[in-house]
Parts: sequence; C-alpha cells; structure tokens
Amino acid sequence: MSKKDLIIDWDPKFGVEVEEVDNYQKSLFDQLNELIDLKQKKTDPKIIANMISEINDAGKLFFSSEEKLLKKRKYPDFDAHVRKHRHFIKTSINMRREIAEDVENLTLEAIVELRDWLIEHIETSDCEYKPFLRIHQYIDDVTKKK
Repeated sequence: MSKKDLIIDWDPKFGVEVEEVDNYQKSLFDQLNELIDLKQKKTDPKIIANMISEINDAGKLFFSSEEKLLKKRKYPDFDAHVRKHRHFIKTSINMRREIAEDVENLTLEAIVELRDWLIEHIETSDCEYKPFLRIHQYIDDVTKKK
C-alpha cells in the first residue's frame, strides 16, 4: 500500500458540530497518519512507541470530552457509546505493549485497523448523537431567547 492510500484527511462530514470534539478528531487523524508514516519509514522503535502513547493519550482526551458532553445531556445510549471508546483505548494500549517487546510486532495492518475503527466509530456512533445534540442546542437557544 502506498502512503497516499493509507493517509486519511479529516473531512467536515466527520464533525459532530462541537468544536472541541471535532478538533480532537482532527488531532487523532493527524497522529494516526504520522504513525503510518513513521512505520513506513522504519523509524526508531522508541519514536513509534512514543507516538502510540500520544495516540492513546489523545484518544482518552477526545473520548473524555465527548463523554462529558453526552453525560451532561443525558444521552440515552451513553453506556454503549462509552464501551466503544474503551475498545479503542484497549487496542492502542495493547499495541504499545506488543511493540515494547519488539517493534516488528506492530504491523501496518494493525495501524490501519485502528484508524479504520476510529473512522467507522465517528461515521456511525458519533453521527448517531448529532441529532440528539442539535435538539438540545435548539432547546437551549429557544430558552435563552425567553
């Protein structure tokens, strides 16, 4: 696979219309793209391991921000959504552990799988709560006008 085939650019269609959440998405896309680049260049294993740690940390911040918002709004599928987030974090932690033993344990396919999971999550699970948040935002706007 060429680098062009592997890189995914953030697109507004991924956005959830919450600037903080959208910015976390963008950041994770950039980090996953960088990890793909590092792997293809056969970069020093320590740098790759640090990048995976950064992705894990960014994922935690992204999901925490999203979860606070959804919890505040009493999103009905909150628990199921949180469980999906845990899957991403668990996968990135396992990835970090695997390469601690040997960087060759990290395959490009594993990185692409993590990236694809994130895209799928954003396109399905995150998009499911967009109408819910829009309704709450509308209610807030109407209430403020009164």
